[in-house]
Amino acid sequence: MSWQEYVDTGLVATGSIDKAAIFNSEGDSVWATSAGFVVSPAEMKEVVSAYKDKGDIKQVQSSGIHIAGERFVVLKADDRSIYGKKGKEGVLIVKTTQAIIVSHYGESAQPGAAANVVEKLADYLIGVGY
Repeated sequence: MSWQEYVDTGLVATGSIDKAAIFNSEGDSVWATSAGFVVSPAEMKEVVSAYKDKGDIKQVQSSGIHIAGERFVVLKADDRSIYGKKGKEGVLIVKTTQAIIVSHYGESAQPGAAANVVEKLADYLIGVGY
């Protein structure tokens, strides 16, 4: 399966995620993305920094995370996952060995179901060496 297929079929086609992107673990290379879902280099730098230094996890919890030009309040942040929410929509960011999955769910989605979809894809990618 190509990286674009992981975004289109593994995430968006589930109905729980409406937009997604997959980056390399350094956040400086986009492997696949949904049409119109633009995560800026500065936003990815913020994400990568949060993962690289545990202190930045605390920082992102207090200041929020910016994805696709929007600020999300961080509900969960650890060395694998960052979950953010803005109103009824949210972002789910999960790091694997070699990739970072950045996903967005809309107002009508169930956050728990969306998180399950992204975490399962991350588990699969880790299992196959990514």
